[in-house]
Amino acid sequence: MGLNCSVGPAVVLEALEGMARVTSLPLAAQPNAGLPTAVRERKMYLTRPDYMARYARRLIDAGARIVGGCCGTTPEHIRSISEEVAASRPRTVSVRAAPETAIDAGGKPTPPLATRSGLGQRLARGDFVTSVRVLPPRGWDTAALVRDCRSLAAAGADLIAVHEDRGAARLGVFATASLIADSCPGIESLVHYTCRDRKLSRMLSDLLGAAATGLHNVLLLTGDPPGPAPYPDYRSVVDVDSIGLTNVVAGLNAGVDPSGNDLGDPAGFVVGVALNQAARDRARELGRFRWKVDAGADFAVSQPVFDVGRLREFLAETEQRIPLIAGILPLESARQAEFLQNEVPGVHLPDRVVERMRRAEERGAGRASAEGMAIAREVAGELRGEVAGFQISAVREGAEAVLGVVEGLGG
Repeated sequence: MGLNCSVGPAVVLEALEGMARVTSLPLAAQPNAGLPTAVRERKMYLTRPDYMARYARRLIDAGARIVGGCCGTTPEHIRSISEEVAASRPRTVSVRAAPETAIDAGGKPTPPLATRSGLGQRLARGDFVTSVRVLPPRGWDTAALVRDCRSLAAAGADLIAVHEDRGAARLGVFATASLIADSCPGIESLVHYTCRDRKLSRMLSDLLGAAATGLHNVLLLTGDPPGPAPYPDYRSVVDVDSIGLTNVVAGLNAGVDPSGNDLGDPAGFVVGVALNQAARDRARELGRFRWKVDAGADFAVSQPVFDVGRLREFLAETEQRIPLIAGILPLESARQAEFLQNEVPGVHLPDRVVERMRRAEERGAGRASAEGMAIAREVAGELRGEVAGFQISAVREGAEAVLGVVEGLGG
């Protein structure tokens, strides 16, 4: 078992000492010659050979049976290391089979769902949940957002779902959720958090900050592939997907990080995941949903439902049973319905729904909006006794786009 590249000898030594405590396998260590320094637009490794040689001796004393170097290592470094090795006697290590029992990572019992947040309490009791999806503002003026959230709370919303729009720069989702918590007492936030374009270390920092500031409701999403953006050199990065991040958050709920380090008290997150009931590859989506539940998801949120039969078929094929919040999207025009049907992956609109919107629009734009509201109410009426709640969203920003739906569909 060994360590190679990435960092210099001091960090490798620290990691090797930890490895030596939990394995009796022969250990190898090949650090870089320190970290590179920019010299006239070139990356240069400037760690001296005698320094690498001293650390080779320390690595041997810590249990290494193979030592060497990686990036930045020159013949002079290897010569100095060889001279140090020739004068060293490695620590005796008896090689044996690794124990079959896993190393205790120090995890603690996960707090009961009902104790983690108001949403957790509602889900545990079986209370109906009415969530409304909002977008953070494009700037830092949040007055309109606060007014909207207060109006939605007065209309009967239990939860404000702060949606992350990765296609445009907006106020951060955790900052927005914290603002809602401070400005709108009596209503909680659900933070939509995507993995795309974030390294795992960044995600851990965000989540630890959320727990420290009392934000405990998260909907973990892998994130859609990027579309055209005003940044021509932009490239997407996915370090871990929503299944992996659900595993990570389950660890935080047991008070440990992904490496098993003790973080203190459990974080207490209520973890939501996405469910795409209209996925073309049904088997793959069922498998991913099963892994999300196994990883520790507490509830799921579906894609917008326009075909109740599709959702029922999906749920009938999975043995996983966690509370499901159904997505509700009131249509506003025939053009919007056609766009969702043809250009938005994961959203399924039956032809009959699109045709209803076309016929309504022929009688006037106001008729189309009313028809979209009627379709949303019909879907909600069919699902009322089968789901744990609704998440209502709208294409237009602002509370007025969904207030009527919240008042009509609230639990």
